[in-house]
Amino acid sequence: MKDVAARAGVGLKTVSRVVNGEAGVTPDTERRVQEAIEALGFRRNDSARVLRKGRTASIGLVLEDLADPFYGPLSRAVEEVARAHGALLINGSSAEDPDREQELALALCARRVDGLIVIPAGTDHRYLEPEIRAGVATVFVDRPAGRIDADVVLSDSFGGARAGAAHLIAHGHRRIGFIGDQPRIHTAVERLRGYRAAMEDADLAVDDAWVSLGSTEPERVREATAAMLSGPEPVTAVFAGNNRVTVTVVRELAGRDRPVAFVGFDDIELADLLGITVIAQDAAALGRTAAERLFRRLDGFDDAPARTVLDTVLIPRGSGEIPPSS
Repeated sequence: MKDVAARAGVGLKTVSRVVNGEAGVTPDTERRVQEAIEALGFRRNDSARVLRKGRTASIGLVLEDLADPFYGPLSRAVEEVARAHGALLINGSSAEDPDREQELALALCARRVDGLIVIPAGTDHRYLEPEIRAGVATVFVDRPAGRIDADVVLSDSFGGARAGAAHLIAHGHRRIGFIGDQPRIHTAVERLRGYRAAMEDADLAVDDAWVSLGSTEPERVREATAAMLSGPEPVTAVFAGNNRVTVTVVRELAGRDRPVAFVGFDDIELADLLGITVIAQDAAALGRTAAERLFRRLDGFDDAPARTVLDTVLIPRGSGEIPPSS
């Protein structure tokens, strides 16, 4: 800083003000300081800044899977909000493993991130209580925290699934299959609950053979789809509980002679061209809302933890409007 000050012909305090974006510096002086910084290759020592200010200007994001297309817009939205607040985003994948989620979250805390946004894989988040008490702002997104009271931002999984199943019922279907994610996952349970509510609203019984929860691995989903479409009274429509299930079911249905109506929860790439009816959730809005809530906490707001639920949208494109063939 002394070298920068000498080259720009200003005092150390002026250099500090420019580097930290503080007021009280004329445009001409700021330009000379910036030119000196660039010429000398000056870089702010963030480690020293942390010691002085107690903040790292960084946040952590724990996702389920960075490769999942759903999390791309969510992560990007979090990053944009962080950037607007002058913060760096560090993220990683839990791979739907509670132990890995805990390991990753605590590793980010050990690196002194100012806050965490977590898409939980586990159901017990008491391990974060010491970190939260120590001042690490924490917001959960897509699924609520387990066994602690914390801010959470969700999509309306129950209402969206209820609307999707009701849409199929409105087009004449009475035997509707539901294929979802693992039953320990909050969104899978809520979407199954929405499907059952729509069936109950229409006074339609649900056969156990019409419901399948489990891994989203293609082989498991193919087997579930084939089982529902076989026998003397196969389902005439299928509801998929998330985007990965949707992709596999669409491939399975494409090879069948008998038309089967279909609605998927989550939009997917090329769904508009393929004519796939979906319940769309706004992943970017989830990320943006969670990040804004996090920085509100970092700015000192200490109101009670809030539960924010964002609406989903039914997008009819053809597959969900196919009438039953029998």
